[in-house]
Formats: sequence, structure tokens, C-alpha cells
Amino acid sequence: MCTGKCAHCIGVFLYPLALTSIICNIILFFPGWDVQYAKDGHITEEVKYMGGLIGGGIMVLIPAIHIHLTGKQGCCNNRCGMFLSIAFAAVGVAGALYSFIVAMHGLINGPLCRVGFIWMTPFKDNEESYLNNQNKWFVCTAPEKVVEFNIGLFSTLVAVSAVQTILCSIQMINGLFGCLCGTCKSKGPL
Repeated sequence: MCTGKCAHCIGVFLYPLALTSIICNIILFFPGWDVQYAKDGHITEEVKYMGGLIGGGIMVLIPAIHIHLTGKQGCCNNRCGMFLSIAFAAVGVAGALYSFIVAMHGLINGPLCRVGFIWMTPFKDNEESYLNNQNKWFVCTAPEKVVEFNIGLFSTLVAVSAVQTILCSIQMINGLFGCLCGTCKSKGPL
């Protein structure tokens, strides 16, 4: 496959992944689908780091645009464009890894929720994971179903950022080949 066509495909695949990452992070600000928790500051700490919005979103979307445009005409004639796509893809890898790490911490630590009358992160620093034991989830009385809410969205962010990391890494290799080997256009008679 031509390096330009590969870059075009990678750019196209990164758009919905970046959008998904942004949407998941925004939704995480409204646990239980209620605005009041955000107003009161009762938001899980990892949501405030905005890994999905900044890392998997903006830091992947900008490289996706450049990578897509680099390969837009099929095969890339521009070695400089392919070289720049390596740098942009590296930014995408960094953003996706940031999103991945933040989302993993969000899954491991669990949500901020009300336990009795106290707001706390009840699953943080426990030896046994709460993810496999749904019997522990009832300790969170508010927001409603916040454990399932956080698990679903943080798991989505983990999966999306893993795919983003893989695609951006592939583009780094693809960009290197495009930069070193040049275009793959067939040369016709002069």
C-alpha cells in the first residue's frame, strides 16, 4: 500500500476516535446525567485531568488533520509532509497515552460518590478491585449508578486511546518510509 494512502486511511480513522474521546470526557462531567454534581464540584478527580478532551481529543485531532491531508491525494509527493507527519503522529501518541493513563487511573480508583453523608472515593487504595465485585457498588448512594457510569465511559476511553496509540504509531513508521523512500507513484514516460 502506498504511504500516502495509508496516511489518508489513518487520518480518517482517527477523526471518530478523537470525537468519541472528547464526548466521553464531556459526559463524565455530568455523573448520573445531572448538572448539579458538576456545579457542586463532586466530580471524580481523573475527569478533571481531561485526558479524553485534551489527550485523546485535541492532541489526536490536530495530528489526524495533518496526517489526513498528507495522504489526501493518494500517494504523497512531499517527503517533508511525510516527515512532519512523523512529528504530528508522535504528538498523537503522547496525547493518546495521556488519555489512556488517566482513564486507567479513573477505572482503578473508582468514582467520587456520596457514601452516607460523606463524599469520597470509596474504592481507591483497596486491595481487591471493585470492578469484578458488583456487590460493592451499592456503597455509592449518589449520583445514581455512578459506578456503572464511570466504568462504561472510562473503559471506552481506555479502548479508544489504545487504538489511537496503535494508529499513530503505525503512522510514525509509515511516515518514516514515506520520508526515506519517497513517493510510490508509478513514473510514466517523459
